[in-house]
Amino acid sequence: MPTRTLPTSAIFTAAVTLNPAEPEHFDVAFDATTQPCPWPKAYGGDLVAQAAAAAMRSVGDGKTLHSMHSYFLRPADIGAVVRYEVELLRDGRGYSTRQVRGYQNGKPVYVCLANFAAGEPGGAFAAELTADVRAPENLPSSADYLAARSGGTMTAESKDYWSVGRSFDMRHVPGPVYLTVDGGRVPHQAVWVKPFDPLRPVTGLTDAQRDVAALAYVCDYTILEPVLRVLDLPWARPGLTTASLDHAMWFHRPAPVEDWLLYVQEAVAADDGRGLGYGRFYDREGRHVATVLQEGMIRAQ
Repeated sequence: MPTRTLPTSAIFTAAVTLNPAEPEHFDVAFDATTQPCPWPKAYGGDLVAQAAAAAMRSVGDGKTLHSMHSYFLRPADIGAVVRYEVELLRDGRGYSTRQVRGYQNGKPVYVCLANFAAGEPGGAFAAELTADVRAPENLPSSADYLAARSGGTMTAESKDYWSVGRSFDMRHVPGPVYLTVDGGRVPHQAVWVKPFDPLRPVTGLTDAQRDVAALAYVCDYTILEPVLRVLDLPWARPGLTTASLDHAMWFHRPAPVEDWLLYVQEAVAADDGRGLGYGRFYDREGRHVATVLQEGMIRAQ
């Protein structure tokens, strides 16, 4: 993988750029390509964001995506095409439902249910942000943090990826878990996230839909980290293998994705080679905009 000297949001844009395809199983189909990463298989957020984009492109009556429930069935190859087949399960006045299946090499690798809502008047409530964290401007970027450290087992390719290869600047509180568990073995952390540069338009999506896909894309990078933190397992631990198993996400209100968002996370459970992470996204004003739950395989040899 070549070193990226100018980090941009182009990786995300490429991930959610879909090409219409001829459906083989369901009603609508799109092709998308998984993006480069230094691991054996594709990044799970590629699949979640691509499926979200495919589902949103199949809903044409103005409803917005409010929830996704996903399973990762098989590892997906890096830099290869995934075919997303969308089944139009229901189109009602208030809600619409889609099933999306991702296929690669003739086998299903991913499946999700996505639900859309027209929206209607009603009461409003948002969980308060209780964490007191430092502003992102006062925290080192991943690139700055890793540039100041050497040694360990993380390869130069991995450091480059974590520094500038993910389309988003990520700044950890109390500290990252790249080379060591910086900040202690506590079952919680927070991550400020922001695109490296303004997000580009994405064909077939409105800017609001693109921002939803961006949240779906970035949420998977760090959601298992509070579990790794409490187990004292940095990413550079020799023999550590992780994989997304299932994923749920709720989109509560529009999010200003091009400004800093605070991703507050905690470990819920860890046992039997699996861990469950829970996260909430907040904007700079403390509004709760999205919620994530994900279980993953955590294998430490």
